[in-house]
Amino acid sequence: MGFSTSLQGQASHEALLGRQDAEIKLLETMKRCLTSKVKSDREYASTISSLSSQGKKVERCDDLVGSLITQSWRDIMDCIDQTAKLIKQQADSMENIVIDHINSLHSERRRARKLYQEEQTWLTNQFQQLSEDVARKKTEYQKNLEMYKLARSRFEEHYVKSGRGGRKLDDVREKYQKACRKLHLTHNEYVLLLGAVTDCEHDLRNCYLPSLLRRQQSIHQEFIVAWKKILQDTAKYSHFASEKFVEIQAQMKAAADSVNPLDEYKDFIGKHGTRPASPLRLSFDENLVDNTSGKLLPNKLTVDNLTIDWLRARLTELESSLKATQQNRQSIQPTENNSDLSKKTPLDYSREREELRLRCQEKKISRQTEIIRGALNELGCEELPSGCDLSMEGSFTEPSTQSKTSLKSKKFQKNLGPDNGLFTLRRNQHLLAMIKKSPLKYLPPVNDTNNIAMSHSAGSSPTPIRVNSSRYTVPSGLNNSTNNQKSSGGLIEEEWFHGVLPREEVVRLLVIEGDFLVRETTRNDECQIVLSVCWDGHKHFIVQTASEGHYRFEGPAFPSIPELIRHQWKSGLPVTSRSGAVLKTPILRERWELNNDDVILQEKIGRGNFGDVYKAKLRSCQTEVAVKTCKVTLPDEQKRKFLQEGRILKQYDHPNIVKLIGICVQKQPIMIVMELVAGGSLLTYLRKNSSSISQREQFRMCKDAAAGMRYLESKYCIHRDLAARNCLVGNESIVKISDFGMSREEEEYIVSDGMKQIPIKWTAPEALNFGKYTSLCDIWSYGVLMWEIFSKGGNPYSGMSNSQAREKIDAGYRLPAPDNTPDEVYKLMLRCWEYEPDKRPHFEQIYNIINALCQSHV
Repeated sequence: MGFSTSLQGQASHEALLGRQDAEIKLLETMKRCLTSKVKSDREYASTISSLSSQGKKVERCDDLVGSLITQSWRDIMDCIDQTAKLIKQQADSMENIVIDHINSLHSERRRARKLYQEEQTWLTNQFQQLSEDVARKKTEYQKNLEMYKLARSRFEEHYVKSGRGGRKLDDVREKYQKACRKLHLTHNEYVLLLGAVTDCEHDLRNCYLPSLLRRQQSIHQEFIVAWKKILQDTAKYSHFASEKFVEIQAQMKAAADSVNPLDEYKDFIGKHGTRPASPLRLSFDENLVDNTSGKLLPNKLTVDNLTIDWLRARLTELESSLKATQQNRQSIQPTENNSDLSKKTPLDYSREREELRLRCQEKKISRQTEIIRGALNELGCEELPSGCDLSMEGSFTEPSTQSKTSLKSKKFQKNLGPDNGLFTLRRNQHLLAMIKKSPLKYLPPVNDTNNIAMSHSAGSSPTPIRVNSSRYTVPSGLNNSTNNQKSSGGLIEEEWFHGVLPREEVVRLLVIEGDFLVRETTRNDECQIVLSVCWDGHKHFIVQTASEGHYRFEGPAFPSIPELIRHQWKSGLPVTSRSGAVLKTPILRERWELNNDDVILQEKIGRGNFGDVYKAKLRSCQTEVAVKTCKVTLPDEQKRKFLQEGRILKQYDHPNIVKLIGICVQKQPIMIVMELVAGGSLLTYLRKNSSSISQREQFRMCKDAAAGMRYLESKYCIHRDLAARNCLVGNESIVKISDFGMSREEEEYIVSDGMKQIPIKWTAPEALNFGKYTSLCDIWSYGVLMWEIFSKGGNPYSGMSNSQAREKIDAGYRLPAPDNTPDEVYKLMLRCWEYEPDKRPHFEQIYNIINALCQSHV
């Protein structure tokens, strides 16, 4: 237990300054008292010396010649005179040695306190400077973000008014692109700054501060050693020969000898010790990128045609600065020939501070260099993303107007935005020819004006197909017997072709070195086929078009994409020499991934958070199903949330859980296909049939919901949005749990993205106050669901706003029992609404209670 580990907090710092002030005051008190003692001792010595002289003046001494009594008296007076001289000698020593030492120690103590306070102030200013730098960059980020939003809205407004072109539209587009560039550059500077200041703050917190405190402890212990010597000298020069003085001297010596510098601050540390101060939480404000269409990601550099030049120039600049900083740091490090630098006192901070400053600067530059290098290396061989979202304009631009500018030119197209440089006009013409031959395989849906790549959900990762395994067969697209004339249009028939699978889902599916699949993406209204491989991370290679409509990477060209992929897989050769990526195992589509053409949409029956809900039929068996669609214009993050419901539902099988039939992601719009529950929403059913619903039917509805939730609880699934509106009513009034868009398959889930779209009046207090979700939060929601059932579709907390309801719940308010609700049911509701989660019953207990109540009310 020492200063460096136990006194890092602000309270410890203030306590240490207080201790130093108290010690300085103690020194002043000691000096004042010992000065008075010296004066008193001298006065006493002078008095008894004078007394001795008077005692020796014996009257009528001639008459006492030979008297033994007179001689004895004179001897006694001589002893008293010697005692006076000894007392004066000790007083002089006390003044010349002890008090002088106290004066010196007092001066050093004040100087040490001043230097320590200056170093602590410097450290505090450093931490404050780091926070201010981040806050200043964040403010700049917000300013540029507002300019970006304004430019973007003006662009969209003029685009709608002007149609395809015009000088005014060109001017607005140029301003929009400039705002995009400025936002992206500020984004990168913000990411780099966060990476740098984190390392700097870590060194200040974990290197310099402990070193400062260790030296302070050493200084304090040296002071205690000197202080102990002063106390010992005080005892020494207060020593007298009488028995009483000997006893007092022994006590003083014992008290002085009891001082141990190592244990001097033990009680002090135990009383004022604190945990090490928490490091500065310098994190990316994710709200900054909410309105950037997913192009800017938190804590990740944006590498696109707007930033690539800046990143490369910045990398060169940082490498030069790093080299200079390393040389400066080496120049101040002590060596055998530079003994002056290696000699330092405990109060010498300057050299170590300079070394720390250079080390922090070196780490900041090194960290920024690593971030930029990593971002550039991750780019792989795929085209640079477009910084500006001009896909809306590209949908109305003819392919022939596209620029032929290469990737290396890094210029902007006038009409289509930045060109990726990987597809030439020859390939565009070839694709148009294939579209004319087989338009259904290439044309997007009618409503797909933006042609945005869709999200994809595949649940748990599929079992990879291993070559030479007797358990699996080689997919037809990679077999040598495949028709060699199959063109790229046949990709949709290949099991390893995953349609519009986005990059984010590739990371989840490709988990073993060599796993690969083929997907489709769209950039600037241009279809691109991408080979994604798990290799030293994840690599994405665009299939390029060679002469005569053939396809290639770096090697030979082939007349169809399946043949090209088969060649790369069979040959074992790297896709590109730079990446070294080798194809080993194709990842096939899962059985529940349906083709969009397998589903025939019929009438619209509702609307969800992500799009419309339709009644539909499966083409193969004419089975009626319900289909949730996802709006084409939603950002990728929302589409991933939409498909999350399919991921969860595909593994559940329970009569009170709506069943998943499949997911369609081969083309737009992406869809979730589920069983059709004829009765519709439970909330609508309750309100429409409020006059005819019996209490027995209400009990059965609660029992069905409890059975479904008991099943979900056993699967560690937290629904998070249990309510009557999210339950469906089937045949014979059976209730099925639905709408798993907010669900999480975890025992505990902490919300980290704010409280957007949270159903406040159905959500447990701990989830609202702390963002912490467990199955016990669903218990609270189930209590509100019971209230909805027995109120026959009533509005909970009617007349209250969300904030008012939260305040009243925290204050102890609970919903009153609906009319004609049995006491046992309302007691169960109240148990579900216990403020402490651990006091609520689990769904197993709830089901047993409801089941017993059902039987007793038959």
